[in-house]
Amino acid sequence: MSCNTNFVDILNQWPPERVRELISAASAHDVEQALRNAGRMSPQNLAALLSPAADGFLEQLAELSEHWTRQRFGRAVQFFAPLYVSNFCINGCRYCGFNTATKECVRNALTVDQAVAEAECLAQQGFKNILLVSGEDRKNTPPEYFAELAGRIRRHFASIQIEIYALSSEEYNLLAQNGIDGVTMFQESYNRSIYADVHAYGPKRDFDNRIDAVERAASAGMTFVGLGALLGISNWRDECFYLGLHADYIQKHYWRSCVSISFPRMRPAFGGAPAPYPVSDRDFVHLICALRVNLPDAIMILSTREVPGFREKMVRIAVTKISAGAKTTPGGYSVETEAEAQFDVADKRPLAEVARAIASMGFDPVMKDWDRAYD
Repeated sequence: MSCNTNFVDILNQWPPERVRELISAASAHDVEQALRNAGRMSPQNLAALLSPAADGFLEQLAELSEHWTRQRFGRAVQFFAPLYVSNFCINGCRYCGFNTATKECVRNALTVDQAVAEAECLAQQGFKNILLVSGEDRKNTPPEYFAELAGRIRRHFASIQIEIYALSSEEYNLLAQNGIDGVTMFQESYNRSIYADVHAYGPKRDFDNRIDAVERAASAGMTFVGLGALLGISNWRDECFYLGLHADYIQKHYWRSCVSISFPRMRPAFGGAPAPYPVSDRDFVHLICALRVNLPDAIMILSTREVPGFREKMVRIAVTKISAGAKTTPGGYSVETEAEAQFDVADKRPLAEVARAIASMGFDPVMKDWDRAYD
């Protein structure tokens, strides 16, 4: 669906100073009003529920989050696996060990045949949803690489999604035609100043192009569109306000696409900097629940960055999709590799073990929950 404006225009109406003022000015009365309005997104409701004034309402917020999650998603929990195809990258992201300044990083880029073998390994484990991941690496993994790979593995999977560099409209169309049905594009930070500071050089430094990529993907007919901010780069209240605005905008303007929100919390990484704004477990629960009650239809994703036990708790109150048995190195599933991982995995349990843990809580582990009506 096309429109005369894009999200950048909306974002420009909300400079950081305005966002901080709205969040800091929220009172306990505003929080109570926002809780009564749960299930309906508005900037005012979201700001109130993300505010310091809402810290004392966390239990009530979590109960509402659980209510909306069960109402919209029942007890189904979907599983997926990331498949890293390359850790080559030409960007200078200060938080990531894949950046070109990390000279000690052992690099690896899978051939299409090697990536097919990785995908088949995941399929044998029972995965039906797969996320292809790479650094900014058009030399080793151009768009045509992903088109060929998707064409060769699509018979194994219900959904093939990508988390790679920003593409043009024509390139997203190419991938959609070859069986890729979803794009995840983390903005990392919605604060232009902070974004420029942590992205020192490379194509990813183009803030507007990265935001617009989400709309280009949705316009190409992607069924799934994933958003996220890297929690720890900046103040979590500000970032989650922008994240909520972005998700709401995509839901309204590209209603044929299903919106998901991921919550990557900065983890130790080879060559990466520590989080300048660490997010505590309590704050992490707070921000996810605040977004859930404002965006009840959004898929909410939690990766293996988080530890066992905590992930199960989040499934109970808000999260509807998780990864399992994840390897964040290219070639990590089917071969021994010395390539560096993007981040340390906190939950190392295999798929079967995580699925059993979810089932023991009374939830339904789901590997595949839909089919195309037509091609």
